[in-house]
Parts: sequence; structure tokens; C-alpha cells
Amino acid sequence: MFMLTALDADPERLDQHEQKFVQRIREHGWCGTHVMPDDEGPGFSYTTRFWLKFGFPEVILFSMSKENAQDTFWTIYRELEAGRRFPVGETTGEIFENAAAVLLPVSLEHYQAHLGWSGWFYGNDNFECLQLVFPDRGGEFPWTPGSSADFRAAQPDLTAGNWFGLRDRSN
Repeated sequence: MFMLTALDADPERLDQHEQKFVQRIREHGWCGTHVMPDDEGPGFSYTTRFWLKFGFPEVILFSMSKENAQDTFWTIYRELEAGRRFPVGETTGEIFENAAAVLLPVSLEHYQAHLGWSGWFYGNDNFECLQLVFPDRGGEFPWTPGSSADFRAAQPDLTAGNWFGLRDRSN
């Protein structure tokens, strides 16, 4: 898969923040962006360059500390580098040590509000992204009836709706 990205841009045409972003990708193979919580919603973190490097969607997750999100993304990166892939839409125990996780497709309507640096890097929204969703301490995912309203608010649904149909299946 060949595509022009910010890696192909003339560095002199990039501002200081853009140069730093591209440099991080050159050094580490990818970059994690972390957005603090605010009045609009919970904090979140996402990757840039998984799609270009591995043909695997970028990953976004909510309400996790920057350090834990970065560690999680490194785990995923190393697995992808080893040639492994994760299932989409089904529970997996391959991402977190002590918890299940589910990867769900992010709807394009959420890209602009949540994936700004990735959109800038690729020059468009022609990349895929998956939302990494984790359960609460009781093992409930946000789409299950047993999850609390606070927990559901901490991981907003970025799928095309109804948690990719999982809410229907759990009722």
C-alpha cells in the first residue's frame, strides 16, 4: 500500500509541532497522541502510523492515563510487528494482561473530532481506526445492561451506532 504522508513532506514546510510529530514517528515507528479530558468529554489517546506501517487500523481508547495508553499501544505495535492481528468485534484477551478487550470500527463521522493528527499525517480520512474498549472492574462493557452511566460516559461509542450492534446482542 503506497500513500503519501507527512513523512514525505518537505520539513521546511512544516511548523515546529508538525516537525516534532514526524520526528517521533521516524524515531519510534509510530506516534501516540493524548488529549486531556474537558467539558466536551473524557480524555483519549490514539495512534498514528499503524495503518501505513502494518495495514492495521489506528487505535483510539478513552479514559486511560497517558502512560497506560502508551504501554497498551506499544503492546499492540509489537504484536503487529511480529505479524499478529487482533479480532474486530469480538472479545480478546491478547491486549491487556488482566482484562478482556474489544476492538470496534470507528465511524468516519468521528474522525475530525478525535483523530486530528492522524488526519493531518495522512492528508485525509482514508485510513481505518478501531476503538479499543475495555470492561469495568466487574467485567461489564459499556454496551452491557450492567454497566454504569459513568462508565458508559467514560468510553463514548465511536462506532456507526449502538456499539457496532453489540448492545442489541447483550440485551
